[in-house]
Amino acid sequence: MIPTIGDKLLQFYINLKLEDMIGRDISVLNPFANLKVQDVNILFYKKYFNDTKPRILLLGINPGRFGAGITGIPFTDPIRLEDILDIKNNFVKKPELSSEFIYKMIEKYGGAEEFYKKYILSAVCPLGFVKNGVNINYYDDKKLQKAVTPFIIDTLKQQIHISANANLCFIIGKGKNLQFLTKLNEDQHLFKEIKVLEHPRWVMQYRRKKLDYYIDKYLDNLSV
Repeated sequence: MIPTIGDKLLQFYINLKLEDMIGRDISVLNPFANLKVQDVNILFYKKYFNDTKPRILLLGINPGRFGAGITGIPFTDPIRLEDILDIKNNFVKKPELSSEFIYKMIEKYGGAEEFYKKYILSAVCPLGFVKNGVNINYYDDKKLQKAVTPFIIDTLKQQIHISANANLCFIIGKGKNLQFLTKLNEDQHLFKEIKVLEHPRWVMQYRRKKLDYYIDKYLDNLSV
């Protein structure tokens, strides 16, 4: 049998490995080491990616402790996982702002089934980091960024191969995430085109009154 996109994504995530930043106060956040996370990911990827059709990557920064850091599914907190994706789970039902935005956008797009037929939500760095009990992005520490860049290059190449689409990707986050991927793309020639979208957390924290505007902006950009 030909492996589906879902089969390939499952293998990709379950096999992710990145050494802790030994000797420093930064630890790697790898939700896929948890068997409960693997179980819900199996359900998710078999439900929404049970085919071989190419997808377009939407790349966030890296998982945080309260969304993908719990569920393993990018931009998906335990609440959205159960209430919207209909995947029952025993995770603590704590909301995460980015997940709230993304699933409001997905609902307006036409629902999860329609959205995931065309797109894969992921991250520039598919594993996250914690420093002193707080999320840290891969670009927040120069030594960390340098240390994980080979891992990022390798995992991006794997995801491009899985998605079967190097023509276009969307980067989520206009600041350092965009700067990093733009420079990396110039060096590595990963994507023919990169388009940028505002980060959902920024919208929810600082532009919430214009939530509908930014959701519509996402939808306008995604109508490719």
